[in-house]
Amino acid sequence: VALTPLLIALFGARSLTVGFALGVTTGVVHFAGLLPWLTTVMMEFGGLPLPAGVALNGLLVAYLALFPGAFGAIFVLLCRRYGESALWIAGPVWLSTELGRLWLLGGFPWELLGYSQTAVLPIAQLASLFGVHGVTVLVVFVNGVLTLLAVGQTGRRGMALTVGVAVLVAVVLFGTWRLSDEQLLRAGTPLRVGLVQGNVPQEDKWDPAHRMSIVQRYLELSRRSAAAGAELVVWPESATPFSFETHSDGGLVRGLTRETGIHLLFGSTRFESYPTRRMFNAAFVLNPDGETAAIYDKIHLVPFGEYVPFRSLLFFAAPLVDTVADLTPGVDPVTLPVGSHLVSAAICYEIIYPSLVRESVREGSQLLTTITNDAWYGRSGAPQQHFQQARMRAIEQGRFLVRAANTGISGVVDPYGRVVARSALFETTTINQEVRLLADLTVYGKIGDILAYASALATLGLVFLAWRAKR
Repeated sequence: VALTPLLIALFGARSLTVGFALGVTTGVVHFAGLLPWLTTVMMEFGGLPLPAGVALNGLLVAYLALFPGAFGAIFVLLCRRYGESALWIAGPVWLSTELGRLWLLGGFPWELLGYSQTAVLPIAQLASLFGVHGVTVLVVFVNGVLTLLAVGQTGRRGMALTVGVAVLVAVVLFGTWRLSDEQLLRAGTPLRVGLVQGNVPQEDKWDPAHRMSIVQRYLELSRRSAAAGAELVVWPESATPFSFETHSDGGLVRGLTRETGIHLLFGSTRFESYPTRRMFNAAFVLNPDGETAAIYDKIHLVPFGEYVPFRSLLFFAAPLVDTVADLTPGVDPVTLPVGSHLVSAAICYEIIYPSLVRESVREGSQLLTTITNDAWYGRSGAPQQHFQQARMRAIEQGRFLVRAANTGISGVVDPYGRVVARSALFETTTINQEVRLLADLTVYGKIGDILAYASALATLGLVFLAWRAKR
């Protein structure tokens, strides 16, 4: 119901400028409350003083607030043209502006509105049909109905309530049925997976004095997982404190797979020297013979962590900008062979891109893996937010999802979004869990973001008609 006050205010707004201002204000409040941990990261690891950290975070918040601002202006225009009827289409309009946040300038789709329902599993199952975007539309639709009950004509309130309740009941019934079916927990081939949470402090990670102790920690924890029956062991993003392909200690990692007979999926940096020197954030898979079975290069890089957008303009943040090397993004999703089966790896915040994960599943991935290093974020809300968004990918694709994080949260999520196992933050531990390798596609896996594209086209059409009528 959080959007209802905004919708009521927009319905009564007198101009597009007021609508834009109301949307921006809502966006600033929302994103400032959602992303305070970014300031801490820039201060602790970027070396910025508090004013510069707040200023840089403020720029991001201001940019993100433009999208609710755009919604506000568009919605006021539609209300002035279509009256109360505009409240029925608030969901597609909101989604259309949220898509801008997903695509523009590389995208920053952190905590789209639909993620608010991740833990409400009967509602969240809608994502298996239309993705997180479908859940977003539902959330705004419910707020639109509540707004109609508050400001609509008396004679139409009964219809609004009836339609709203009917839609919500239908969604809950579908979700309850899907949760009770549990067919995906019995299908496919079982695979025992071991997740290793090394819990390496960020300040130690690249210190040569700690290199060997870090490697030995991962080797020992992996041996424990193998002894517990793990067939696939997963380490976090950049788990090796060296570039795996070129460093002599890479032989220790290969030796582990030969010694234990496991498949190993882990993150490391990767370099290419021809035609120019380039560095990638990569995921490797080793087979039980110690051979590299496949490599995936991260496609969606983290702004200010793996590259700096508009570097020349950020002179006031030199301590942060100068410490960030520009990595090279990968080109295509790659499925990774584990025996005769295929898995996929999303590195760090790639897991918040629904279409990227879907593309991997379309290429044959039977298990979703995501590897990350959330040590940067301490005990802030970021690790919880990151894990929450990963859960939605499991529902969307009807796949088990396993997540290995350096300092947590590591865990296993079933195809219905239920957390089967999870670690605590900042503990050194392993998780061993049986998952199922699944092949069938969900409806969303088949149709993708058709709802999102249709919403964008419909919004553009309605805006065009409303603008023509206004003139």
